[in-house]
Amino acid sequence: MTPHTRIYLIRHGQVAGFDEPRYNGQTDVALTDYGVEQYHLLKERLAEKQIAACYTSDLSRCTIGAGIICRNLGIEPTAHRELRELNIGVWEGLAWQEIQAAWPDDWQARLADLVNFRVPQGENLLDVEERVMPVIHGIVECHRGEEVLVVAHGGVNRIVLLNAIGAPLVGMFNIEQNYGCLNIIDYYADGRATVKLLNG
Repeated sequence: MTPHTRIYLIRHGQVAGFDEPRYNGQTDVALTDYGVEQYHLLKERLAEKQIAACYTSDLSRCTIGAGIICRNLGIEPTAHRELRELNIGVWEGLAWQEIQAAWPDDWQARLADLVNFRVPQGENLLDVEERVMPVIHGIVECHRGEEVLVVAHGGVNRIVLLNAIGAPLVGMFNIEQNYGCLNIIDYYADGRATVKLLNG
């Protein structure tokens, strides 16, 4: 059988302000109590897995959860700034309604070209792909035949999942990523990848 690396890819738990659509981006927002509880539920789901390593975004909504899960597994998480969410520039921390009111033309421009449009002082999806995927590929190479945990963000996870199935970035929001969800991706030595679980 072809040896593969299995990545358990998690989106961080629920965060403060979850009840109003907004772009948190790289703002270090706090987890809610339920967000912390979601990590404890994931800890139980992953308790029997043979996870060799954990890599996490360096934002606290990810590192706190990585710590909760990894203490149970007896491993130490490694934080990577490159696994941070999309930097949404001057829109960071703002609700969608606020953005539509203040930047109506830019809002429409982003909807029209999700992949290439870059919010002032921020990134576009190609920028995020360029910093995230080398980290993911490095993890796969470093952990051939092992199981690895990655704790990241909705946007980052969507990019990783689209890459795994060979789909274009324009399909970003054709994939759901709920708070505290689990995805499983198997990466094979011949370059193939198979998504075994999506938004579970």
